[in-house]
Amino acid sequence: MQNKLPINKKIILFDGVCNLCNYAVQYVIKYDTKDVFRFVALQSELGVELLEYIGINNKNIDSIILYEPGKAYYSKSSAALEIAKSLGGVFTFGTIFRIIPSGIRNSLYDYVAKNRYKWYGKQENCLLPTPALSSKFL
Repeated sequence: MQNKLPINKKIILFDGVCNLCNYAVQYVIKYDTKDVFRFVALQSELGVELLEYIGINNKNIDSIILYEPGKAYYSKSSAALEIAKSLGGVFTFGTIFRIIPSGIRNSLYDYVAKNRYKWYGKQENCLLPTPALSSKFL
């Protein structure tokens, strides 16, 4: 699996049909000035392989996953906070939410995840990146 992944990049696995998730990916790309991240849709072949590799059941996954190859993975609110930390700058202020217990943070995260299609809609298929952004997607 490791040979399929770029060296020294953090991998964000996201719901490729979720409009909210796709907006979040576009937002991270915009502010990823250090070129830290690469993106994989959970529904893609590589996304399914990665989930299996790190030991996450993909049957009912409704979370963003941040995978740091060879180091760790994070899900739900912890993934969002790690992404903010990696973006640096003003985004590091978002890590103050770590003072809130993860159970409470994840309850809020789960509420939004449960309602994301109803509130933001979804695509029939995973969105394809533009040619300019294709290098960001695996």
